[in-house]
Amino acid sequence: MGQIKVTKNVGGIEGLCVIEPAVHGDARGYFMETYNQKDMEEAGFHINFVQDNQSKSTKGVLRGLHFQKHYPQCKLVRAVRGSVFDVAVDLRRCSETYGKWYGIELTEENKKQFLIPEGFAHGFLVLSDEAEFCYKVNDFWHPNDEGGMAWNDPEIGIVWPQVTGAYSGSASAAGYSLSDGTPLNLSDKDQQWLGLKETFAFE
Repeated sequence: MGQIKVTKNVGGIEGLCVIEPAVHGDARGYFMETYNQKDMEEAGFHINFVQDNQSKSTKGVLRGLHFQKHYPQCKLVRAVRGSVFDVAVDLRRCSETYGKWYGIELTEENKKQFLIPEGFAHGFLVLSDEAEFCYKVNDFWHPNDEGGMAWNDPEIGIVWPQVTGAYSGSASAAGYSLSDGTPLNLSDKDQQWLGLKETFAFE
């Protein structure tokens, strides 16, 4: 396990982990992040990732909070360019931390990776001018199985960095911006999700 540093149950939430891979540079400024399945298994992770995804977003874009209901996914996420604030919300009804959230800034500089097991809603906010976000998943995307919850539900109380604005009773981005004036940018679908009480929960 020398190739990775693992912090388990971050935020006191069982299953959420932060992984920091070893980084090797040279005089040209290149680096290499090296860890493999053996390293992961030695750290206690036995995950079969079946797909890699990558997205590019601009400052103020907020994607989430998303999950799959009947085909839940474990995700390993990171920012390979720029900076994002990444959030997971525990939707496991039997969990002692049901409804609790944890957030972490992922950047190309800190190279941290966030492991989110099945049973969580997930989303992220782009803090840099542009960001490229990569994530591995252990199940395929099922478009008819998608679920979501309001990014700004006051019952959850996520503290999104740099975000200003007042809750108006819905997930609408209207009236919200970053502290530098950049409007918050959400998809139409992400502005329709409901709060925790009306959201699907994993049994």
